Amino acid sequence: MLLVTIDPECVTCAGNIRSDLPPRERIHVGPGWRVAHAFGTALPGWLVVVPRRHVTSLDELTPEEAADLGPLLRNVTGAMRSVLGCAKTYVALFAEAEGFAHVHFHVMPRAADLAPDLRGPRIFGLLGGEAERHVPEPDMDTVAARLSSALRGSED
Repeated sequence: MLLVTIDPECVTCAGNIRSDLPPRERIHVGPGWRVAHAFGTALPGWLVVVPRRHVTSLDELTPEEAADLGPLLRNVTGAMRSVLGCAKTYVALFAEAEGFAHVHFHVMPRAADLAPDLRGPRIFGLLGGEAERHVPEPDMDTVAARLSSALRGSED
């Protein structure tokens, strides 16, 4: 059984305890991990994979959480390649922003035609910035529903 701990100051923990999450926030909800569409990004399908309990470092994961992470990342990237047609996926962990110290993995689709100046770590140029360029919530929900369906299919 996994421990359930939350930090009341943590934005990620607040999402983990809500029972009324929109589709973009519940692409996958398992015992140890939740997958959500990132907000504040110009890239449809930019996901975050977050532990369901508050941890701020990888070494704080339980053996069960650690064992579930690899297969989950594999299945998430497979669903992204299937649904979004991306050539690659990028995975990154920083957990440094104010209110976001909770461990979370950014999983980003890298399209074959992504501009060279946005490849590799420069893909973070598609995160933040002007709100007008962010993926609208209805579009995030549509992408999330498709990814959720594909992800459920990969878990069978």
